[in-house]
Amino acid sequence: MGGLTSLATPIWLLGILVVLAIVAGYVYNERRREKRALKFANMSVLDSVAPPGRNRWRHVPIALLSIGLILMMVALSGPQAMRKVPRSKATVVLVIDTSLSMQATDVSPNRLDAAKEAAKKFVGELPAGMNLGIVSFAGTAQLLVSPTPDRSLATNAIDHLDLAQRTATGEGIYAAIQSIKNIRDVLGGKDNAPPARIILESDGKQTVPTDLDDPRGGFTAARKAKEEGIPISTISFGTPGGTVNIEGQNIPVPVDDASLKKIADLSGGQFFSASSLSDLNEAYGTLRDEIGWEMQKGDNSRVWVLWGTVLLVLGAAGAVAYNRRLP
Repeated sequence: MGGLTSLATPIWLLGILVVLAIVAGYVYNERRREKRALKFANMSVLDSVAPPGRNRWRHVPIALLSIGLILMMVALSGPQAMRKVPRSKATVVLVIDTSLSMQATDVSPNRLDAAKEAAKKFVGELPAGMNLGIVSFAGTAQLLVSPTPDRSLATNAIDHLDLAQRTATGEGIYAAIQSIKNIRDVLGGKDNAPPARIILESDGKQTVPTDLDDPRGGFTAARKAKEEGIPISTISFGTPGGTVNIEGQNIPVPVDDASLKKIADLSGGQFFSASSLSDLNEAYGTLRDEIGWEMQKGDNSRVWVLWGTVLLVLGAAGAVAYNRRLP
């Protein structure tokens, strides 16, 4: 029948007492009728023309009608239930690592191409009203798309991501924070702006600067995000055995889960580890459901009206078909 957490106008439930009074009157009337019939009827003749089975089934229509009316009373009382609805307002900035290590083929066809595919799927499934921005980072960070509801801009930016040298994770986070602050200023400041989230997808190894606690390092940037009330959800993408070929040499580029997990922890976000495209899609799917949807209390009367109507129709049809009249 659907969840029910509260009633908007519970006074309508008093109508159930009216229905119960009608049922009580029906039962009383039936018993009087039976007593009268037993008092004056010939029992052998009565059993032959009105078998006991028929007497039981003739009460089904009134039972269906009564239950249908009770459901209608509940519907009129405005049942409320928690339901999952798309967020109309929120800001998400997707930060994607484009360093040379992202060309590793430990994830087919390579880390970057798989990341592009998963990111575009995520973008396409976000609720339409949300603002989405795209940041890429290697040795420096680039704001490719300022937060906007226009999904075509984000998809086009993802399609044109290119590899570059070095990995400046902190710069990517700072660029995302600044883009969110810019849109907050337009919307009236931090307190009046909708919630924001950064999603950082990387294989994790910061090289510029080498110290993650440097003023421009990833850990420092994560602390800044925490101050701004912007959690960072990180996705560590790749395997420990990843390698890239640079100038004829196979260079190990193992995924660095530890640093990305700490970035998520420092900012108040979540950490995900993905070693395949399916893992990455699952991580994005979890984030999409959490960021793009929320639980809200709303009207849940439709299902009560539906079942109440069905029972009323069945009860009326049964009364006409079986008893040749309404009860």
